[in-house]
Amino acid sequence: MDFVSIRIITGDITRLVEFYEKATGVQAAWSTEDFAELKTPSATLAIGSTRTLPLFAPAAARPADNHSVIIEFLVDDVDRVHGNLTGFVADFVNEPTTMPWGNRSLLFRDPDGNLVNFFTPVTPAAIAKFAR
Repeated sequence: MDFVSIRIITGDITRLVEFYEKATGVQAAWSTEDFAELKTPSATLAIGSTRTLPLFAPAAARPADNHSVIIEFLVDDVDRVHGNLTGFVADFVNEPTTMPWGNRSLLFRDPDGNLVNFFTPVTPAAIAKFAR
């Protein structure tokens, strides 16, 4: 089994896709006006509009109502990325902070309120864990 993607359901797909394109520098591939994907070498962030819910189960997901998931992206230099996002991201939860497990992390919210973590491994153990 391979973990390949996570999907966010949103009431404003254009706004959310544009946010992630700008925040990550990854261009989305649109399959339909209701579904887009931002593909990275290791995983895909899929974004679907609420209009896709009837294809699964109408009440299966509620947009802008996540309180438990953090979407994480490995970046080369979290401090530089923080500088690039300042003035664009409206809700920083924390400034770049080195965590006990060795990652320097920047936590913020996307326009739907989802938590996003951009991180850079900084300790030898964390660097080894994410060596490509």
